[in-house]
Amino acid sequence: MSETASRYAVFGHPVAHSLSPRIHQTFARQFGIALEYETIDVAPDDFANAVRDFFAGGGAGANVTVPHKHAALALADTHSEAAARSGAANVLTPQADGGLAAHNNDGVGMVRDLTERHRLDLRGHDTLLLGAGGAAQGVAWALLDAGVDTLTIVNRSAERAEALADRLGEPARAHARYWNDLASIGSFDLIVNATSAGVQGQALDLPFAIVGARALCYDLSYGQAATPFLSWARAAGARFALDGLGMLVETAADSFALWHGKRPDADPVYDALRADGV
Repeated sequence: MSETASRYAVFGHPVAHSLSPRIHQTFARQFGIALEYETIDVAPDDFANAVRDFFAGGGAGANVTVPHKHAALALADTHSEAAARSGAANVLTPQADGGLAAHNNDGVGMVRDLTERHRLDLRGHDTLLLGAGGAAQGVAWALLDAGVDTLTIVNRSAERAEALADRLGEPARAHARYWNDLASIGSFDLIVNATSAGVQGQALDLPFAIVGARALCYDLSYGQAATPFLSWARAAGARFALDGLGMLVETAADSFALWHGKRPDADPVYDALRADGV
């Protein structure tokens, strides 16, 4: 790698499993760009200092994954509209004045994966969003923008679900329910798992009753982390059970375009990862 290669990274905890280094290197080869991209595993208490050290050492851009997306926004000096309204950021970019700009492209990446790659129409769907953390906040507005009919938010901590529903500001479409109500709140056309349960190796223990006859179940995680939810969805009879690999590739492409001014072709990268069994 050239000594002049720009440095990029993804911050998370855990993060060793991340495919982001491979994806960004593949994108860079499309344009003949030299770059270094690493994973940085850092505990929440050390996140702010680690990010400052990275950019002080010449870092040119960073992606941020769980559990740091709220902290990433708080650390930034400026932010995009998507980051501001979601209260979370998955991209940090250094500015000429030394500050950091925060962006959030989770929602648009998810919707692009579903509507363009998988050719699915989200309009009119009754949607269940599992989780109310940074990942959920990143996609909630995009789901409403994509035309879902209703958005029911359920989280282990009911207060966080209610806070997200309130922030969405559309009480006729978006509301919160208690996790313990899942068995009795009816069925849904679209179920999005935005919890970190799979990443943390935890079970969700969801009732089959929430899965509608032609339901689409989508996990924001990918690979092994998404396996428990997708296995449950298939057992429950979901018509589609999809992981978030396409969302990851799309958000990576958007990050790459933000940093380099050129948007790479995401489809060959997605296809290559699938061919490798991801």
